[in-house]
Amino acid sequence: MPVISLPLDFNEEDLYVDLRATFGHPLFLKCEGFNFAGSIKLKAATEMVAAAERNGVLTPGATLVESSSGNLGVALSIIAASKGYGFLCVTDARCNLSARRMMEALGSQVHVVTEPDASKGFLGARIDYVRNLTASDDRYVWLNQFTNPDNWRAHYRRTAPAIARQFPHLDVLFVGAGTTGTLMGCARYFRDWHRPVRVIAVDTVGSVSFGGAPGRRMIPGLGTSVPPHLLDASFVDEVIRVEETDTIRTCHRLAGRGFLFGGSTGTVVSGAANWLSRHRRPHRLTAVAIAPDLGERYLDTVYQSNWLQDLYGEDLLTADGLTGARSA
Repeated sequence: MPVISLPLDFNEEDLYVDLRATFGHPLFLKCEGFNFAGSIKLKAATEMVAAAERNGVLTPGATLVESSSGNLGVALSIIAASKGYGFLCVTDARCNLSARRMMEALGSQVHVVTEPDASKGFLGARIDYVRNLTASDDRYVWLNQFTNPDNWRAHYRRTAPAIARQFPHLDVLFVGAGTTGTLMGCARYFRDWHRPVRVIAVDTVGSVSFGGAPGRRMIPGLGTSVPPHLLDASFVDEVIRVEETDTIRTCHRLAGRGFLFGGSTGTVVSGAANWLSRHRRPHRLTAVAIAPDLGERYLDTVYQSNWLQDLYGEDLLTADGLTGARSA
């Protein structure tokens, strides 16, 4: 029986869902949502805070500030509350309302940027706000998940080794690309491993992370409007881009099986299933995909019929496999 004193001391590391019955391909989904932050971002947040404390950058009484579309903000809110720091999350209107409410319930402040930067989108506007704030007030400490190497080190030290322990014959790993912390940590680890593993990045259409054309993106989590500083594409074997409508269909297909996952997970699984359908092999591949979070924070978006209809049209609501999205 686990007994903990701090919320960051608990994280279920070894839970996988076998998706073969759902998609017809052997695919194991590593579930990262079973901790008090509800997402994989707790690992990066813990690593970055610990490093800042060791280096003397983060001291008692300081206030953390970070740009986040939701999950990292929740993770930092939990850590800040448990350690006695203040926290200000700078986000934009795409942040799920439930994530904003969670941060506020944990004692954090949330600033919502309402206007995107003309060339760098909402992410660029959020980063500019944080940069100006920290330049004008030294009480604020910016960990900067977008450039902080402890972001990817968290996954080099924890996520990738956990996968390697469970799947010593791993052939292919699918990882969503946001800040690319998870992607880079896992890709670097498996580049150093004792056998080759094909690491495939899953991005969303409209993201510029891998040089794609910028476009509208309404589901938070994956994709960026600014090229990720942490990304070294030489570690990535292939990139798959997924339309948001396919993300939504996949989320609902999983929900139809009783698995309620978030939008990032829907994107990763959609990309993985499509790749596996195009790469049938005489021998069975051992394939793993990483699910960053669960679906409760998406009830007002991905699983809400009015939101879907307003953004994607009536045709999506009548798509085969779409579960009964509720009305507002």
